[in-house]
Amino acid sequence: MDEKTEDFAALFEASIKSKKRFTEGQTIEGTIVAIGPDVAFVDVGGKGEATIDVAELKDEDGDIEVAVGERIQAVVVSVAGGLQLSRRLARGAATNRQLEDAFRTGLPVEGRVEQEVKGGYEVRIARQRGFCPFSQIDVGRTEPAQHLGKVYAFRIVEYKDGGRNLVVSRRVLLEEDQRARAEEVRRAIVPGAVLEGRVASVREFGAFVDLGAGVQGLLHVSELGWSRVNSVGEVLKQGDEITVKVLRVDDGEKDKPKIALGMKQLAEDPWLLVAQKYEVGQVKAGRVTRVAEFGAFVELEPGIEALAHASTFAPAGRADDWKRHVKPGTTGAFEIVAIDVDKRRIGVAPVPEGSSRAASIMEPDAPPRGEDAQAHQFGTLADKLRGVLKRQE
Repeated sequence: MDEKTEDFAALFEASIKSKKRFTEGQTIEGTIVAIGPDVAFVDVGGKGEATIDVAELKDEDGDIEVAVGERIQAVVVSVAGGLQLSRRLARGAATNRQLEDAFRTGLPVEGRVEQEVKGGYEVRIARQRGFCPFSQIDVGRTEPAQHLGKVYAFRIVEYKDGGRNLVVSRRVLLEEDQRARAEEVRRAIVPGAVLEGRVASVREFGAFVDLGAGVQGLLHVSELGWSRVNSVGEVLKQGDEITVKVLRVDDGEKDKPKIALGMKQLAEDPWLLVAQKYEVGQVKAGRVTRVAEFGAFVELEPGIEALAHASTFAPAGRADDWKRHVKPGTTGAFEIVAIDVDKRRIGVAPVPEGSSRAASIMEPDAPPRGEDAQAHQFGTLADKLRGVLKRQE
């Protein structure tokens, strides 16, 4: 017999000797001292140990949620052949005394949702019928039919008339679990972390992304991609599974820190290659993305915008008449007249249509080649961004 087997044998012997000090239905606290494949041993004081099924120590994903040295609260369900504990009263084995004890201690009880009644559900718990309001069956709005016949863990929130009047809640247990998981999620949310998330809602200014357990961050429209995005809804929709990078975490509010997220940071910044790809005097194809009083912004490639000053356009009567001929979506040839990589600025001037210099460049809508093609490839988001730009033409 090896040392580990001897330790478990000693613990089991202690659990048998400890049964005289406790009674069934009693709620006790103890410390986890060992966790085996099927059972765990709990130190209940006075050199006594009890056992509890390992299955009761696992979360919904099947992972053990406690460790050796942690304290737990449980109910004595048997003293025959050793002290056996349970963290949850099985729906067919709970007595009225145990139900009252579970009410006082907050111990979860198992119940079966029998039928829909006025204002909620009838829940069968042991030999008793309980009532669960609609608002307490889940954390959000759900269809009543999806819960019928299901066996859930509930907490007794009201106990009257010797157990004949029970009000139970599943929601409080779900919220407690969500808060515990949210704390774990928040520990992983640090600047620079790359996380998986789900789009919870889409707004004009960006999208809220659920990072797990209800913890949400804001993905601002300006952080979606290196290309300008006019409408978040054309790129993302509710329920999309996406990968994001944590940009900032503001711990101003204790339980709800403000989390800023980004997606474009997961792709290479196109400005890093500007010095290699662009030089003054070159003629490039471009697309006008927006027009201002002082000039027009021209996209030379996704993420690289240049400014064509109003003075570079051919005069057409009044000072601002040039804008009548230059609309967002207009494509043409533009000459590079200035580059400032540090300030991320490129100045361009339109090349007269039909000139040999304009005809010599690649068509604006021609697909990129070589390194340019690789720079354009970034999963589904890049495809969507290019689709948005196509539709703006």
